[in-house]
Amino acid sequence: MLFYFTGTGNCLYVAKQIEKDPISIAQIIHHSDLSFKDEKIGIVAPVYGHEVPEMVKDFMRKAQFETDYFYMILTYGNRHGGASELASQLCTACRITPQYINVLKMVDNFLPGFDMDEQRKMDKQEDFYISQIIADIEAKKVMISEVTEQDRQAHRNYLERQAKLPSGIFKNLYHVTDACIGCGICTKVCPAGCISLENGRPVYQTDQCQMCMACIHHCPQKAIQLNMPEKNPQARYRHPAISLKEIMDANHQEK
Repeated sequence: MLFYFTGTGNCLYVAKQIEKDPISIAQIIHHSDLSFKDEKIGIVAPVYGHEVPEMVKDFMRKAQFETDYFYMILTYGNRHGGASELASQLCTACRITPQYINVLKMVDNFLPGFDMDEQRKMDKQEDFYISQIIADIEAKKVMISEVTEQDRQAHRNYLERQAKLPSGIFKNLYHVTDACIGCGICTKVCPAGCISLENGRPVYQTDQCQMCMACIHHCPQKAIQLNMPEKNPQARYRHPAISLKEIMDANHQEK
């Protein structure tokens, strides 16, 4: 049994390599029964600011996992900042005993920091490392990936920078240009159901925003733009092996 959270397809791609029918956290979290039992139970999730998204944390707090082998795969693009250690601490807080936590470097979709055209050109050898992770899981390897003091310092530095930002800066992250055609794709790729169409235009309710940036990456007109500088406003990303329909099936919140 394997659960995943995805914004632009990276984690869905990883999850599909490990299990045939992984389960979307954005869908399952709304179920009344969150008790799960299996020989192995895993979570594949990205890290934003070195930690898993709030929805993943919420799912882990609410769920009950009965298994002899609990594992987590954490995808990141530039610096993991001790993500495995932070995830291990989260597991402890959720009364989960993890047997395996590993990190996996993939395309970084954080638009203020990275040019998607440049990211695509980088060979991060994701398939090679995924194959190693699969072998570890099949063998039920027990391991938490190593974290250095430099990693921990990177996370402390990140928290210090965040503390200096204006309050609510991420509550007004996007604006919609006149290029919008009212297609509604943004409403269907948002895992938190933060977007609705009013008079053919997207309207954001950002209290539950996961910062996954699925809406901006999947807009076919590039009509959704950031309210902060980004490296390349014309470059967007979805994992090449994952379709838009798969993202919508994973994330669409029926109203």
